[in-house]
Amino acid sequence: MRLAHCTCARVREYLKHSKTIMIVLGSTENHGNHMPLGTDTLIPEKIAELTEKQSGIMIAPAMPYGAADSLLGYTGTVSLGVEGLLDVLTRITDCLYDYGFRKFIILNGHGGNVKSIEMLGRRLYKKGAYLACLNWWLMAGELNPAWAGGHGGAEETAGVMAIDPALIDCEHIDEPLILQNDIDESMPSAGWDKVSFMGASVTIPRPALSYNKNGWYGPDRPNLATKEWGDAMLSAMADYTAKFIEAFEHVALPKADKEEE
Repeated sequence: MRLAHCTCARVREYLKHSKTIMIVLGSTENHGNHMPLGTDTLIPEKIAELTEKQSGIMIAPAMPYGAADSLLGYTGTVSLGVEGLLDVLTRITDCLYDYGFRKFIILNGHGGNVKSIEMLGRRLYKKGAYLACLNWWLMAGELNPAWAGGHGGAEETAGVMAIDPALIDCEHIDEPLILQNDIDESMPSAGWDKVSFMGASVTIPRPALSYNKNGWYGPDRPNLATKEWGDAMLSAMADYTAKFIEAFEHVALPKADKEEE
């Protein structure tokens, strides 16, 4: 059931039997030269679509922008930042809370959004509500370790293939991971914001563009992805999400902090 497709009366009717709503949260950002900028929104949107076939949950319109500051500089990337995203999510959930929603499920497609989501969840808890965050790309790897992957690697590439293979630029899908030692030769780049020094990893926050030429990262090479992988993975995520929603509906709400009432 889509919030955007409902009348006010239909939402009021829904709230008589359920206080749960799903918010699809994505991002618009670089995922390598082979992937669309909307990857982090397209995939959770598809999971929500598949989940809708199994569940009567209310689904809010997808939010296509997130906190992606580390990827700014790659053409087309847009970021609200952690505080900006928190502000937007707070306004959205405050409105929904005022109408009677008390259980919020965020189907999240981007790791950079997590900090804002966690801050929001603690705020809602004080108001007597719950927020559950489903980070699909991490959960998929837990459901099947063979699916685990990195940013713009085979896992996400397979997810996009399941939506529309034409969205993948096959001319660039074979590009290798290209890390550049931007700090010092004694501290080679070792992944997301990390350098390696004397056998250990050190985090040095900086724009990804300074050390990653094409923008994808992970142990899973994009050219290993298949549509069949993506179909199975997104279907499994939808099955899991539908079962989680059913269980979450029966969870007792926390008591509101009196100062928040």
